[in-house]
Amino acid sequence: MKHCQWCDSTFNSKVSYQIYCTPECREQATKEKIAERYALLRRNKRMSQDRKCTQCKQSLSAYNDDDLCNSCLIDPKEVGKTLKEIKAWADGKIKPDNE
Repeated sequence: MKHCQWCDSTFNSKVSYQIYCTPECREQATKEKIAERYALLRRNKRMSQDRKCTQCKQSLSAYNDDDLCNSCLIDPKEVGKTLKEIKAWADGKIKPDNE
């Protein structure tokens, strides 16, 4: 018995080098590996570029996929509103949406 490297279920392998239980698990794992390589390639391309936030012109990190810096991306009013909702929920004044 082997463990699938994607879904961690046990399976009987048909060949000694089989690492995924089904073709679907193999396809999903391959898609994820390709996406990771693509993201790394994009990041490495950005390493040599001097990118600026389109709103405040602050330098952007090579790890930032957006055209905006984190300061411009997050709206302080929305954060405050969300925190108030969380506090009201914790105090029992309102019920969560999923109930």
